[in-house]
Amino acid sequence: MPNQLARYPPSSSLRASALTNRVHKRTRDDHASEVAEDYVEAIGDKIAANGVCRSMDLVQEFSVTHATVNNTVARLQRDGLVTTQPYQPIELTAAGKRLATAARKRHEIVKSFLEAMGVSSRTAAIDSEGIEHHVSKETLQAMKKILKNGWPATER
Repeated sequence: MPNQLARYPPSSSLRASALTNRVHKRTRDDHASEVAEDYVEAIGDKIAANGVCRSMDLVQEFSVTHATVNNTVARLQRDGLVTTQPYQPIELTAAGKRLATAARKRHEIVKSFLEAMGVSSRTAAIDSEGIEHHVSKETLQAMKKILKNGWPATER
């Protein structure tokens, strides 16, 4: 199968390549922040529900090992999102609280938007868990606008 980009002038190929590189970079960056967002959101939820969040809460929440939680919490602590001491609860820093709030809002907007499209609540909850990390600000704003004002009228 011939290279589809070969029929375009080099400048078009370079632009296509640059766009592809930007898209993949954004996806890699999104993946890098997913775990942090999921963890700070879960930590915030556990603190809100129980007054504290312990490593065991996260082991159960994410169905992972203690070692995985300990390594992730250590990275969150290194990045200034949480504080903790051995055998003590995990606390969110101000930056961690801001990230958790932003992640929770994005999650709720995406979930509500999917439900507005007719997706079942169960499926919307599952799907929004992944989509929330990849949705752009522009798309999120469009979703919020539709949720607030309804679907735009279409011309035929």
